[in-house]
Amino acid sequence: MNTYDSRGKDPLFTALLFGVLMLTLLCVLVPFIYVISSSFATQQEIMSRGFFFFPREWTIEAYGYLMSNRNFIRAFQNAVQITVVGTAINIVLTSLMAYGLSKSWLRGRRTMNFMVLFTMIFAGGMIPTYLVIKELGLLNSYWALYLNTAIAPFNLIVMRSFFQSIPAELEESARIDGCSELRLFWRIVIPLSMPSIATFTLFYAVFNWNTYFFAILFINDSSDWPLQVFLRQMLIETDSGMEADAGTFQYTPAVKMAAVIVTALPLLIVYPFLQKHFNKGMMLGSVKG
Repeated sequence: MNTYDSRGKDPLFTALLFGVLMLTLLCVLVPFIYVISSSFATQQEIMSRGFFFFPREWTIEAYGYLMSNRNFIRAFQNAVQITVVGTAINIVLTSLMAYGLSKSWLRGRRTMNFMVLFTMIFAGGMIPTYLVIKELGLLNSYWALYLNTAIAPFNLIVMRSFFQSIPAELEESARIDGCSELRLFWRIVIPLSMPSIATFTLFYAVFNWNTYFFAILFINDSSDWPLQVFLRQMLIETDSGMEADAGTFQYTPAVKMAAVIVTALPLLIVYPFLQKHFNKGMMLGSVKG
């Protein structure tokens, strides 16, 4: 008996796949809706009702507290600085190294490619990395975050493949016209690689915005903590009873939910504008003739 439809698909498998996807969607969407609703609810309603989708009384008191909290504002500014500067360093160094490794005439190219692959498979470890950063005098400095994650090996390999797919005739024509290697890179290679660069810019930005482990490891001054570390401190202070005096509003459940929303909001705003570049980035080396 034929159990396939006109498109050659098994209806039972399709229904099962649809059910799994819907279950996954609910597991992601339900907590997110609860976080949004709780951020607009009062503390009394959160404590009395527990789980709910829509608050009975809408209020922006939690967001008002966050916007007036100097520690939160400073942590947000630190996160923006780390993301902007770190992503710029990531893209510049990754694209320059990937362009160099894409050239077959580069001496030592195979050795450097092997070193990149080796670091992707075998990491240096937390203690050696900490000792290197300490000897360089970069503890409690954002440069410990910038340099430690300056180049991601996987992103470097993919970008190198993109540069290799660019026709050599374009570069040869530019050299004949008297274009230097640096000018060729910025005027020809970079414009052709914008979909790939935009994709990896988003990858690096998400990583830098969510930086947590290395910030905990290298940044000791609480005034320099990024947003993710500040959120962790909020939870620690609440769980350990270090909140504020009775009757104050500091770090209530609504405030913590609002902090989560504010932390995720920049990425939710930026992602739709860069999403189109993912499809273009997959078409490596598509050049109009």
